[in-house]
Formats: sequence, C-alpha cells, structure tokens
Amino acid sequence: MKKIACLLFATLLLLSSRAWAQNKPFSPSEFHGATADKKSYKVVYQLNSDDDKTIKATLKNIMNALEDPRLKGKLKAELVVHGGGVAVFKKTNPYESQLKALQAKGVILAECENTLRERNISKDELFDFISFVPSGNGEIIIRQQQGWAVVHP
Repeated sequence: MKKIACLLFATLLLLSSRAWAQNKPFSPSEFHGATADKKSYKVVYQLNSDDDKTIKATLKNIMNALEDPRLKGKLKAELVVHGGGVAVFKKTNPYESQLKALQAKGVILAECENTLRERNISKDELFDFISFVPSGNGEIIIRQQQGWAVVHP
C-alpha cells in the first residue's frame, strides 16, 4: 500500500511540475490586474483603531475601491466600526465630509452597539447619519458568510 501511495504521489508531482514548466514566463509589463468579470462585488471594511493615520487610510481605501475602473458601479461596501474605531463617527472629529462622501456613493456606515455600551458612549455623540449593528464582529461574520470580502487596513 505504501508503494502505491508513493508512486501515486510521485506521478502527481511529475505531472504538476510538467504543467508548471509549460506555462509561459511571466512578464510584469503584460499584467494589468485581475479582471472584474462578475456583475457585482461586496466588501466590508473593518475599522477598530482610533489612530488618525489608520482611519484616514481606511476611508481612502474605500474610496479608491469605489473609484477603481474595474469595480466602478459594481461594488457594494460597508464600513463596520467597533472598538477604538468609534472615533471616526464622533462629532468632535474631522471625518464628517469624508464619511458623507462615502455614504453618497452607497457605502453603509455601521457602528457596533456593544462598543457604545462598553465605552459608555451615547449615540448623540456620533454623527446622525450612521447606522448601528448589535455587534461589529457579528456583522463581519455574517457578511463574510454571505460572500462579502473582508478588508482590515
């Protein structure tokens, strides 16, 4: 039995190495990214940091994805905020115009209610145009099981 398994493994290894060798050499100048051949795409961006650079990078990443010519008009996006990320939705912070621009492009802006309870933050402290989910982690789990890509910048 061991001989058969070893022979089978060796045969598969030989076949796969031949297939690899038959591929043309890769030329970076010929590669222009993946083709967006589906009708639609869905992505959840997770933000759980209050670091200004991380917040700005996350918002910029979402906008860049929405403006990618391959995805333009095909992308549904959600920003799920929990933990320290709640800073992005606070009225005292300077992100309102960026958030409204994303929302105008159809991005769902969702805050974790667990975070609000744990940090004793009132919804009145946050922008009035955001949505709420019971649990940020729960939202990400559900979305991922629904086929959404998850990005955590």
